[in-house]
Amino acid sequence: MNFAVDVVEAADPSGLALIELARDGARREHSFGAVAAASRALAARLDGLGLRRGDVLMTLVGNRPDWVVAMTACFRQGFVVLPCTEQLRAKDLALRLAVAAPAAVVADERNAEVLRDAGWDGPTVWVPGLMDAPAGRHDGAAIPKPAELTATDPCLITFTSGTSGEAKAVLHAQRYLSGQRVQAEHWLDARPGEIVWCTAASGWSKSARNVFIAPWIRGATALVHDARFDPAERLDLLEREGVHVLCMAPTEYRVIAKRVALRHFPLLRGLVAAGEALNPEVLRAWHAATGLHIRDGYGQTETGQLTGAPLGEPVRPGSMGRPLPGVRLWIDDGELVADPASVPTFFVGYLGEGAAPDAATSGLWRTGDRVHEDEDGWLYFEGRTDDVIISAGYRIGPFEVESALVSHPAVAEAAVVAAPDEERGSVVRAVVVVREGVDAGDALARELQDHVKAQTAPYKYPRIVDFAEELPKTTSGKVRRALLREGR
Repeated sequence: MNFAVDVVEAADPSGLALIELARDGARREHSFGAVAAASRALAARLDGLGLRRGDVLMTLVGNRPDWVVAMTACFRQGFVVLPCTEQLRAKDLALRLAVAAPAAVVADERNAEVLRDAGWDGPTVWVPGLMDAPAGRHDGAAIPKPAELTATDPCLITFTSGTSGEAKAVLHAQRYLSGQRVQAEHWLDARPGEIVWCTAASGWSKSARNVFIAPWIRGATALVHDARFDPAERLDLLEREGVHVLCMAPTEYRVIAKRVALRHFPLLRGLVAAGEALNPEVLRAWHAATGLHIRDGYGQTETGQLTGAPLGEPVRPGSMGRPLPGVRLWIDDGELVADPASVPTFFVGYLGEGAAPDAATSGLWRTGDRVHEDEDGWLYFEGRTDDVIISAGYRIGPFEVESALVSHPAVAEAAVVAAPDEERGSVVRAVVVVREGVDAGDALARELQDHVKAQTAPYKYPRIVDFAEELPKTTSGKVRRALLREGR
């Protein structure tokens, strides 16, 4: 198997592969033939730098075609690619350089300073420009033959979000690429000739699979937008570009619903989200405006996509769907567990730590996520196993309390954690970010407590309500509850 050969080079060379929306407002279209030629040219340059099959190439490039070209060149030659988001700082990059030991880096010129501060002084290919005149961009080096690869050959390194500790390097094999066909067909629902926009920044697990890999497997066009998140602009581009399928982070869906007026989009037929559960209020707002339900899904950096709201069935608000076809999942003492042999995108192991821990020793993978299942097999996320709050014998999942809080008009964001209590063992503590112009004080705290009691079981209400200007988050936007549990 070879993704670059089997998917990119096998496509109609004149077919539309990428729509590029640049940071300066420029718009360009790139065919599969152009992407294939640019990837071959970069492969020749990297070969000339001494990279060989199995070597690691790190990328530090925004959501632009140069990043896609670098990834595709690595897939073609059997290089192991480590994509990094531009949000990383020198300390983050230094960790990745130390763990992955890349042989070379492809980086955007705007990231030169942070890369230098991270300690990198090795071979570097600077972008932009990889898509421009590709035939003359490989310094006269002969274009190498594509690698003959097997399903278990190393392919990709992605780092975990690090919500509860230092990020880990997850190593995926070539099967990760071909394995995306399952979720691309049964969850993302990319279709030939359509435009798919996955807004995840390059460097994150979702971007590695859904910005271009899954769409291209299904014959769709990928849209890449190299700019900061702007809610109003996001909607304008959806309409202008005629996007058919939108894949966004739950945070982006929430912020857009809170800040701008949603509207109907004639060509848009699919909305999907994954990363964390979506609140019912947000789901209702998007459906009311667009007529579409956001179909949630679930996966991990280590596993790839595991579940998704099935196509052709009514969406069940709050559910992350059912297991994807062929994927075997079950619940053990409230925790979601997977059979690695049934997961086509399951990882090889953590770099430097050997095989995937649970899978290697027991033939199963404990996700660390607490879920429950309804009578029809739909799964509902409750929280991380270490996030569940046990108060006076009650088990309280933070997500239900957070959903109740954000349904209050004064609340922009909320996170719920356990706080120690002498009598109850633990109590629910809420950290709330209020909307602009709202007075955060004791009166609002009491109002929010009463609001939660009215929304859910009274024993779940937050006995402690603290206000903050913002919630501590990872660079991928996930709340760092470990810091909140420490009182920060």
